[in-house]
Amino acid sequence: MFGRRVRVAKDGAEQAPPVNLRAKAIAYLARREHSRAELAAKLMRLSSDRTAIDTLLDVLTTENFLSERRAAQSIVRVRSARLGSMRVAGELRARGITGELAAEMVRDLKGTEAERAHALWERKFGEPAADLSGRARQMRFLQTRGFALDVIRGVVPAALRRATERD
Repeated sequence: MFGRRVRVAKDGAEQAPPVNLRAKAIAYLARREHSRAELAAKLMRLSSDRTAIDTLLDVLTTENFLSERRAAQSIVRVRSARLGSMRVAGELRARGITGELAAEMVRDLKGTEAERAHALWERKFGEPAADLSGRARQMRFLQTRGFALDVIRGVVPAALRRATERD
């Protein structure tokens, strides 16, 4: 077996070496920001001692290695260019970030929702659809990306109006 040492006990049974949870947690955090729930789930795969993991997470939070706010900001920064506030809120929930912090992040996103939806529409389509089914396809695309319906109704018909004004 490459890369992983296996110890053999006196009775001949193979044992995995003890895992240094702190080193693993810091290695995970060095790759990207994690929420407390995400990091706990990853560490639970390595050890079933829930109290040791909770204690370690408390220590990492105290030492500022682990931060829910940084994790939420990272998710919002990376995903907001391509997703609407509803989808970003869903990703925050899926990663264990809820409550006031998630609400604050989503509230901040809603201020730029129309501009982000228009920029995404522009990158994807560039020009208004020629017929009703094409407009519906463009609207569905924005809807699956998590943009609110009122924003979508403002982006797609507005693009059609701008195109007819240019002609």
